[in-house]
Amino acid sequence: MDWRVKSVEATIADSGDEERSLKRSLGTWDLALMGIAVAVGAGIFSVGANAAANFAGPSVIVSFILAAITCGLAIMCYAEFASTVPVAGSAYTFTYATMGELLAWIIGWDLILEMFTGAAVIAKYWGVYLGEALLAFGVPFPATLDLGGIEVSWPAFLVVAVFTALLVAGTKLTSRVGWVFTLIKVAIVLFVIVVGFFFLNAANFTPFIPEPVPTEGGSADVWTQSLFSWATGAAPAQYGVFGMLAAASLVFFAFIGFDVVATSAEEVREPQKRLPRGIFLGLGIVTALYVLVSIVMTGMVSYQELAKEEAPSLATAFRLVGQEWASAVISVGALAGLTTVIMVLLLGLSRIVFALSRDGLLPRWLSVTTHHTKTPARIQIIGGTIVALVAAFTDVGLLEEMINIGTLSAFVLVSLGIVVLRRTRPDLPRGFRVPWSPVLPILSAVLCFWLMLNLTTLTWVRFLVWLAIGVVIYLLYGRRRSRVGEEVSEVELPTPQGAPPFG
Repeated sequence: MDWRVKSVEATIADSGDEERSLKRSLGTWDLALMGIAVAVGAGIFSVGANAAANFAGPSVIVSFILAAITCGLAIMCYAEFASTVPVAGSAYTFTYATMGELLAWIIGWDLILEMFTGAAVIAKYWGVYLGEALLAFGVPFPATLDLGGIEVSWPAFLVVAVFTALLVAGTKLTSRVGWVFTLIKVAIVLFVIVVGFFFLNAANFTPFIPEPVPTEGGSADVWTQSLFSWATGAAPAQYGVFGMLAAASLVFFAFIGFDVVATSAEEVREPQKRLPRGIFLGLGIVTALYVLVSIVMTGMVSYQELAKEEAPSLATAFRLVGQEWASAVISVGALAGLTTVIMVLLLGLSRIVFALSRDGLLPRWLSVTTHHTKTPARIQIIGGTIVALVAAFTDVGLLEEMINIGTLSAFVLVSLGIVVLRRTRPDLPRGFRVPWSPVLPILSAVLCFWLMLNLTTLTWVRFLVWLAIGVVIYLLYGRRRSRVGEEVSEVELPTPQGAPPFG
């Protein structure tokens, strides 16, 4: 394995390259809003209902808290790294400085998978939710066009194109647009929560943790089983304590996206102070919103009623208490939620590729930034174009879980990287320090790996195939073109003929 690392000093020095540098324009609230923008999407209206109906019942409230704690542990590690090495690249950059080039490349490759797939999947759903939102107000809307037998999701193409143009124009401008959409969706979520509290029935919270029920036929298909279930031969079950834990694995993915905030470290003013504050402020707000929504949802109707529905959601709960109007409001909230998620994922995708390119692991010409806005316009346009085409012309829903496994693998390595960097570079100034290290970072890595084991075997197979493709690209291109590798080659001069091998 290639263990050569890129020193923290070299990483920070590269951010000063005038042709390949980003503009520091973001503050604490910009970061907090970015975290809320990417985490609070359409999932807030659906993922909790599914978890309550099929896994945890009212104890889904605890599931959200457990997921928030797990996410918080990982985010603490991100915050320490980002305040120590405040440059673009997030987990890729952090791993490069601690565990070596090959692992860094693998994590960068995983993050490309997470953000590219996430942006394409959510752009596709954006078109669907746009149609639903307009239909809720009585306006018919075709979400797809038939071009010679090929169905094209033109709204997905349009939304990616618009936000690609905004990101090329500048991160601060995009942040302001994101502020508007984020405030709209948070206002709608708060409105739904307040109204929902008027329909709470305390009887619906009993039993808080339902008795466990075996899942019929759950282990029949090896590809749809979790890797842990398949490896241990354990029979899947609903409800009970294990159902609550399984629900935590499910709703954890509603918190995915905070790692994207760390990719913008090079664009933050006073990153040592503002980055940790912004990340934790955003996480706190998101956790409060999710817990309040889960209380409202499980208190309005029994989890057993939700379980009878084909696709339970927060709108289902309002419908079951006779409040049909809520579906229109929730559709608008979901649409605003997805809009900002697409924006932040496109930003994160470009920053990961930017960092890989600046280090020579991908072609260096990609990382050149514009003189005026200091954005990696080439990467943004190329990446946005590919995402738009994939979202418009393909069925991207098959790869949804790939978003999760790519993120969690990054979480594991960043958590372990904290332990490594504390030992190898205790002298570095840190704007934030994870408390009780190495216990909490190791606990974070273990919990995230446990969540990975709860993903399906098919997801793991696809993930391993993606990794294999990445390793081939690294061996054929990145390893030979790496700037760190070139510097090592220049230092390692050949021994003169006849000289002894050791001095």
